[in-house]
Amino acid sequence: MAEGDAARYGQPVELPRLQPALAGENYVDAEDNAFLDLDDEVVTQKPGPIQIVLAHEDDHNFELDESALEKVLLQEHIKDLNIVVVSVAGAFRKGKSFLLDFMLRYMYNQNSSSWIGGNHDPLTGFTWRGGCERETTGIQVWNEVFVIDKPDGAKVAVLLMDTQGAFDSQSTIKDCATVFALSTMTSSVQVYNLSQNIQEDDLQHLQLFTEYGRLAMEEIYQKPFQTLMFLIRDWSYPYEHPYGLEGGKQFLEKRLQVKLHQHEELQNVRRHIHSCFSNLGCFLLPHPGLKVATNPSFDGRLNDIDEDFKKELQNLVPLLLAPENLVEKEISGSKVTCRDLVQYFKAYIKIYQGEELPHPKSMLQATAEANNLAAVAGAKDTYNKGMEQVCGGDKPYIAPADLERKHQELKEVAIKQFRSVKKMGGEEFCHRYQDQLEEELDDIYANFVKHNDGKNIFYAARTPATLFAVMFAMYIISGLTGFLGMVSIATLCNAVTGLALASLCTWAYVKYSGEFREVGTLIDQLAEVLWEQRNPKKVCSKLVEVVRRRMARRALTSAQRQRLSSNNNKKKN
Repeated sequence: MAEGDAARYGQPVELPRLQPALAGENYVDAEDNAFLDLDDEVVTQKPGPIQIVLAHEDDHNFELDESALEKVLLQEHIKDLNIVVVSVAGAFRKGKSFLLDFMLRYMYNQNSSSWIGGNHDPLTGFTWRGGCERETTGIQVWNEVFVIDKPDGAKVAVLLMDTQGAFDSQSTIKDCATVFALSTMTSSVQVYNLSQNIQEDDLQHLQLFTEYGRLAMEEIYQKPFQTLMFLIRDWSYPYEHPYGLEGGKQFLEKRLQVKLHQHEELQNVRRHIHSCFSNLGCFLLPHPGLKVATNPSFDGRLNDIDEDFKKELQNLVPLLLAPENLVEKEISGSKVTCRDLVQYFKAYIKIYQGEELPHPKSMLQATAEANNLAAVAGAKDTYNKGMEQVCGGDKPYIAPADLERKHQELKEVAIKQFRSVKKMGGEEFCHRYQDQLEEELDDIYANFVKHNDGKNIFYAARTPATLFAVMFAMYIISGLTGFLGMVSIATLCNAVTGLALASLCTWAYVKYSGEFREVGTLIDQLAEVLWEQRNPKKVCSKLVEVVRRRMARRALTSAQRQRLSSNNNKKKN
């Protein structure tokens, strides 16, 4: 979320624009700032934030603005350079853009010892304003990529990234997780912007968001993300841990320590964070002062900010952006160029637009689901135990009507048990799980019915009896139709007899050996269809009808031949 410290206290600030006075020597006016696009056309571009990931509030989905991203990263002079991406993420209205604008001052004036600016210069760059509503949606980057010479002589491209703040009133947990995960996956340094302290829910949210990012990465042979910097704003306990990096290091070690007698849930959160990031750091930043909190016209001027804050800010920004401290982006151990990052953005956004990943849920929703699923499991267990007492493995065959009656009784008991359990989520939410329970109980009952039928000796003999009946019937019909001269029908009946005999032999082998069970199941199903759907009376009447039509056709043919022979004799006479 693009917002400043003033926004955290509700002060309105005019929309910013980058001023030459703040940009220093490296500032380039709009007329002089020419870049080459993909078609080698010269376009002018004024330095400013540009949206690369668009947030659609109607369907809570995200879209990559590929053309905007390509215009920034595929400029001819930077596209093959290794890239450094510094991102700031965290809850909305906590001063992320305020920090990024000081980073911009440093990047434009890093050769100057007074890069932080003049006391009366308004703070400009990424958009920030007062109020309690969010400003930025999706992900923004500064459209000017800075080319920096590292101490070893290598040139790298530095990109600054601003993200939509988490936990505002219009974003779902999935929205927050997607933005945080996407920025963490594409950045080399992720600044996790927190207020006053590191609370347990901050660590739990970090665990959720990073796991959502890790799921989207196909192959992970090592820690998937690079540097995470906890930035604790408005730190109020310098007497315990001093401001700055050293105090933050001591504090972070204490917060992320895995203790022997710690609850397993707390241990898992800390182990997860350690397993996700190659480097972990923490910086303690003091409060910017009462003038920032109470002055409604505060616009970022340094003379309104406390000296302690300015002092620590001058330590923090070079710690992230000084040439000797730059962290180049790596994925799977390989350094990433500007051109590569475009492709990674496209690949990652497609994953989050699809349905392959599970949807992150709020703690209430996840707890309610677990609560209802546990109630469903308990009710199913009660039903299973009751049915096992009726027709379990060592129980004798029971009449189907009695089995169905017992099923209905136990089903009512299971549903009553489900309803009696105290559940979270509300009546409508729980009703969905009750419907799921009823469907699953019906499926379990169908399996018990099959198990019970298997104990019926006549049911077990249904398949061979059906096949034997088919062979006997086809044998009789074959003999009858052969006697009447219906050779084609007799041949067909003989073929069916042979097929039934082969099926019977195959079925017997399957039951004896246990092999080719799918074939045995298919034969059982065909026999069941013949047994239940084909009435012998219907079969016989059909065959009689076929024979009657065939004999009538033969009689008609014989009469026509006699008539033709009689006519020929008359002509000869």
